[in-house]
Amino acid sequence: MEKILEGLVSSSHPLPLKKAIVRRVVESAEAPLSGAQCRAMFELSSRLILQGTDSFQRQVGRQVLEAYARHHRDAFEAFFGRGLVLSLLRGGGGGGPTMTAAALDPSVLDYIQGGLRLLISCPAVLELFALLQEEALRVMGERPPAPLCARLCQLLADFPQCLPRGRKPALAFCQQLVRSIAHFQTQGTREAELRLYVSQVTQVSGLLRSVWKAEPDTLLPSLQELFAIISSTDTSFEPSVALASLVQHIPLQMITVLIGSLTTDPNVKDASMTQALCRMIEWLSWPLAQHVETWVIALLKGLAAVQKFTILIDVTLLKIELVFNRLWFPLVGPGALAVLSHMLLSFQHSPEAFHLIVPHVVKLVKSFKSNSLPSSTTFLGQLSELIHCMMYHYSGFPELYEPILEAIKDLPKPSEEKIKLILNRSAWTSQSSSLQSCLSGFSGKSETGKTGLINLGNTCYMNSVIQALFMATDFRRHVLSLNLNGCNSLMRKLQHLFAFLAHTQREAYAPRIFFDASRPPWFAPRSQQDCSEYLRFLLDRLHEEERALKALSSSKLPGDMNEESLVQDVSSKTQLFTKPSCTAKEERTLIEKMFRGKLQTSICCSNCKSTSHKEEPFTDLSLAFCPPVFLENIEPSSVDNLSEGKDTSMEQVNIGSFSPVAETASDILAVGDCCEMVTNDGTVKDLPIDSNCENVTDSVTFKTEHKDSLRKHVTEVTPSVTDLLNYFLATEVLKGDNKYYCEKCASLQNAEKTMQIVEEPEYLILTLLRFSYDPKCHIRRKILDNVSLPLVLELPVKRIVSSLSPVSGVWSMGVEFSDTGENLAKKLKPSGAEEVGCSQLVPYVLSSVVVHSGISSESGHYYSYARNVSSSGSSLGSFDQSQSLALTYPQSNFMAGEAPVAAVEKELGENEVSKEWFLFNDSRVTFTSFHSVQKITSRFPKDTAYVLFYKKQNSASALSATSANGLCINGDPPLQKDLMDAITKDNKLYLQEQELSARTQALQAAAASCSFRPNGFDDNDPPGSCGPTGGGGGGGFSTIGRLVF
Repeated sequence: MEKILEGLVSSSHPLPLKKAIVRRVVESAEAPLSGAQCRAMFELSSRLILQGTDSFQRQVGRQVLEAYARHHRDAFEAFFGRGLVLSLLRGGGGGGPTMTAAALDPSVLDYIQGGLRLLISCPAVLELFALLQEEALRVMGERPPAPLCARLCQLLADFPQCLPRGRKPALAFCQQLVRSIAHFQTQGTREAELRLYVSQVTQVSGLLRSVWKAEPDTLLPSLQELFAIISSTDTSFEPSVALASLVQHIPLQMITVLIGSLTTDPNVKDASMTQALCRMIEWLSWPLAQHVETWVIALLKGLAAVQKFTILIDVTLLKIELVFNRLWFPLVGPGALAVLSHMLLSFQHSPEAFHLIVPHVVKLVKSFKSNSLPSSTTFLGQLSELIHCMMYHYSGFPELYEPILEAIKDLPKPSEEKIKLILNRSAWTSQSSSLQSCLSGFSGKSETGKTGLINLGNTCYMNSVIQALFMATDFRRHVLSLNLNGCNSLMRKLQHLFAFLAHTQREAYAPRIFFDASRPPWFAPRSQQDCSEYLRFLLDRLHEEERALKALSSSKLPGDMNEESLVQDVSSKTQLFTKPSCTAKEERTLIEKMFRGKLQTSICCSNCKSTSHKEEPFTDLSLAFCPPVFLENIEPSSVDNLSEGKDTSMEQVNIGSFSPVAETASDILAVGDCCEMVTNDGTVKDLPIDSNCENVTDSVTFKTEHKDSLRKHVTEVTPSVTDLLNYFLATEVLKGDNKYYCEKCASLQNAEKTMQIVEEPEYLILTLLRFSYDPKCHIRRKILDNVSLPLVLELPVKRIVSSLSPVSGVWSMGVEFSDTGENLAKKLKPSGAEEVGCSQLVPYVLSSVVVHSGISSESGHYYSYARNVSSSGSSLGSFDQSQSLALTYPQSNFMAGEAPVAAVEKELGENEVSKEWFLFNDSRVTFTSFHSVQKITSRFPKDTAYVLFYKKQNSASALSATSANGLCINGDPPLQKDLMDAITKDNKLYLQEQELSARTQALQAAAASCSFRPNGFDDNDPPGSCGPTGGGGGGGFSTIGRLVF
């Protein structure tokens, strides 16, 4: 029978005839046969299965073998024994059919699997299972190609009894299987070939998952083997991307343990970690693998947590383009986008990585726009958000970004608040990693995204002022937009400081260069000073230097003076102002545009009714505390009596700015110096300065004893800034010893003195005079009275209008608030009309508050509250004058109502504006609320508001969205190249410093803890003091974190 069958299948007879004869042969299997006949049929059918030249022969062999084995089981059990199987797997010997193939063919495994199926109920199959356990481990160790490995895994999956048993054999098998997958290579590039390859890899990884599930102890060693393969630096071998198929079978619960173990293992070298991370990123191209992006991002975060920034930088620059290219493929695009987003958003120290993919963005966006699939719409929305975040962070490249903006203009754009939140939580130095086992104690940028200033030794007076100026949005944008290349002026140093505060990755920046350049000459180093005096000096220096540089550009310098020497000469004389204010024809300096206002003092003689006027510029108004009776309801008849007690020398305005110069040091001290002491006879003497305490000056001539005695009475009424400003502007009667010399009467006469603001500044700076001089004790005591801070303030400004025009407290809508002085008068005055004065209420909103913490002027600490307020649109949204705080003009109403204050602040307290405040306390920056600003003195009596910054609303002074030197994506102008390069260089240096610190403290990293409390609303403790002897509010955080004390 076997001879007939063998001749038939190789003959040229028609196929139907062959099938009919084969059917007869299969049916004859039921007939009794001798052992030799059965063996002959088994050998023939085996040869047809293993060596058949076509599918017909192999099919005939399977049919015949199955039929004869079923009816002659004992004979088949004797035939299909250990020797045959061993011979098949090893390619020769054993008495069975001799294998001629040099390598094991997958058909052999098909044959063995069929035989096992036929013998599954026979006792002899157990011996075959034991043999196959050994052979499976041996075959896997020989690195079988993907088709053979997949077929073997299928056999083992169908017969799990053939899997190696015991921990060691099972572990060895898993490791060998991982190594085998690492050697897989696809055999073609056509879709069918690729699909077959993917299915084969899936078969293999599925078996490995089954083994891990059955033998959990094999999982971790298998993953160690996997990492050893992908971290190998051997250039002669490149592991297969098919290893990505294993990731989906690793439990996500193991992320923390595995990543923590990898990133903190001292035996893992940087080169190996870099190689492993690069290869994991390449796994993103594997079409069916799940969670690859999750593990890649987890490893990136883990490396950031242990500050291995060199690896992160190298890998990002090497693989960012590859990740971007994966976005083109729908199957792997979402995972690639997740990794791309994390890599770009965390790479914040330099635009280099982002600019590598910028040239390819437009093409990708257009491609996805061409198909209207829902998945494409979602994908484009996510990509657009990422692109907007990066352009916001790295503005200043219009030639690169304009095509992208055009391509994504119709896609959703995230809000600025959302962009800031995304950037703040994504940076390497601010990531809050969940890898608790590998967190190290380095301090990254706070969650606010703001940068602190390191205290260089009692320099909190400077730090608080600089942060307030930085948060003055329009002023900051103007400073950053200046083209100061090649200039060594103080403004250039301020621009440098602002740029670092905006873009550094450091938690806190050390402003050493700026401090050395801006410290007034009479300020002793490492001693506390008055922040108000420092602010005034700084603004005056900036103003005078700009004027000097403008003069330099229009005329030649003397032969022996260059630009740098001119700047130095200006800086040495800034306290003595060399020129009066700019005239109307001169271009105003930046300081004048932002901070200068004008105050008109009018004195009217009671006898002849003649009036003298004097206008003086100011950069800040110094507000004295009003007596208690001023806050009570008083009769009109008593106003004169109250006015008599008002001493004009008490409410000094900073008119020194832009005014003629005093030429001696004594003149400087007369204005007010931290080292002065005013004696009873009016002379000025030097006071000894304790290096550990603060000598705070208010830069004013002090109140009379009558005013001091009034202040000693305790009242239940809390004055507001409105009351203090009304008191400052109140009409004063000059009589008695304070009579006015009238030139017209040529004698001393009673008179009325009135102060009016005739030109308002963009930023109104108010200094509360909290330090009164005690002539008996020769000390300056601090007034600890609480002052209510209105969030919205209306400033009365005198305007000159035509008598033909209606006089009203609110101007016609055709008049802009920015029109002041002569321009406004020309607009409103018809031909031949007579000029009259009228008060206009100009709205302001609170921008910053500098707080002094302490009980006297000789000690204490400064910190500041601030928020972003710009004229282009404040956080208040639409401004409603009817609900603003009405500050009455002194000639019309002497008292300001408190009801509008409560109404406005209640409404604003319910809005988001109360959540937009920051607390700047030297190195520490935290979120806070306006409620905390309002209640600071009531909760901590030694902490009192000292200097206030108010921003004028409805102003046209803000920079446009697009500046002259580049695209302004985030509101701030783009940085000049040298500034961006300096910041990038420092950011890289900072990352290297953090990495080095982490490596040297690797053994203590797990136990290290942050010295700061968690950031949040600072409502539980006072913000702190300025040193061991400071008189601040009690030290709200560890002084270790302050870096200098």
